[in-house]
Amino acid sequence: MNKPDINQDDFRYKIANKEAIIGIGLVLFNFAWWYGFAYGLGSKDPSEYSYVLGLPAWFFYSCVLGFIVMVILVWIVLKLFFTDIPLDDDEEI
Repeated sequence: MNKPDINQDDFRYKIANKEAIIGIGLVLFNFAWWYGFAYGLGSKDPSEYSYVLGLPAWFFYSCVLGFIVMVILVWIVLKLFFTDIPLDDDEEI
């Protein structure tokens, strides 16, 4: 079976690496957001919790609001920073 010839100078590798770094940045931001709110607000005694929409504030901000923020951030990143590139080897670019 013939293996395709991989050209590391292909512009698609630079785009893929840039997008992978952006994706890792989003994951790290998501974890920092979740950890900060979950353990920052959730480390109190449960009798001292404040509530948002019937949920403990730490849960609301880390899981509910965090999800909404991440969906918006991913959408923005996809629209502004990600590029649609052809993946076919035989397509002339």
